[in-house]
Amino acid sequence: MNETRLRPSPISATVDFAAEGVQHGFLRLPYSRDDSAWGSVMIPITFVRNGKGPTALLTGGNHGDEYEGPIALFDLARSLKPEEVSGAVIIVPAMNYPAFLAGTRTSPIDKGNMNRSFPGRPDGTVTEKIADYFQRTLLPMADIVLDFHSGGKTLDFLPFCAAHILPNKQQEQKAFDFVTAFAAPYSMKMLEIDAVGMYDTAAEEMGRIFITTEVGGGGTATAKSAAIAKRGVINVLRHAGIVAGAVDTGPTTWLDMPDGRCFSFAEEGGLIEAVIDLGDVVTEGAVIARIYSTGRTGEAPREIRAVMDGILCARHFPGLVKPGDCVAVMATVTS
Repeated sequence: MNETRLRPSPISATVDFAAEGVQHGFLRLPYSRDDSAWGSVMIPITFVRNGKGPTALLTGGNHGDEYEGPIALFDLARSLKPEEVSGAVIIVPAMNYPAFLAGTRTSPIDKGNMNRSFPGRPDGTVTEKIADYFQRTLLPMADIVLDFHSGGKTLDFLPFCAAHILPNKQQEQKAFDFVTAFAAPYSMKMLEIDAVGMYDTAAEEMGRIFITTEVGGGGTATAKSAAIAKRGVINVLRHAGIVAGAVDTGPTTWLDMPDGRCFSFAEEGGLIEAVIDLGDVVTEGAVIARIYSTGRTGEAPREIRAVMDGILCARHFPGLVKPGDCVAVMATVTS
């Protein structure tokens, strides 16, 4: 192992992971700054343990402008009682806490994208130090990991729970069983276009069961999207046997992202016009968006066309796009 990785984490927990009962505390990361020479980043955490059983690690705010996860997890942290639990539940509603407080995707301190910072470094940036603590302390404790995401300020998604295709088919099947239990309106076999440094990858390489979500977007949460997240996290705990009770099932449509053709990117900047809406069925070659030049009138818009049959599962949210922006994501319906 790299010598740097052998150094102890600078983060200390104010909760005791060996104790029974419920504890509300912090992951305290020393952070010296202009307004606080001996200051700290105080990341809220709740730990609930009761007897023997699996451990679930539940996280939101991996990106700071995504809100369904924090809503569901702050609510769960105040309401989950030890007597309801068999095993342990670790709740971190806002992983990248500086980004969460700023309402930004990345940290305002170091511009770190938490979901591209694993395995982290104990002597790195603030974001890398948080990632390192999850890598070496929290993930090894967990059996099942649920990391909430949504589209943030720049994307909007159909509400889905997802897992990845994995080399270990037993691990993969267990993950998709949890996706089924989450019972979102849509369930996804998800393809990542940039998996390097991801929390997902770190958990999966440890053999942990990892599931994630994309529940809405636009830098806000709706009553419907928050309700999906709240119901889903309880369903996951029930499926794991950590919380008693039957999974609250509902209809779900299974989607697949088979390859890179799912993604469409802007080659020029401008004003975007959505031609289809989320959930609409599209055939190969159909126009899914138009991009108008903002510097001159009278020019024909650039057309973005689907390169596969499927449905629109994600779209660019702001009205203006830049070259390289992802403007649309397609998926195929499998059931």
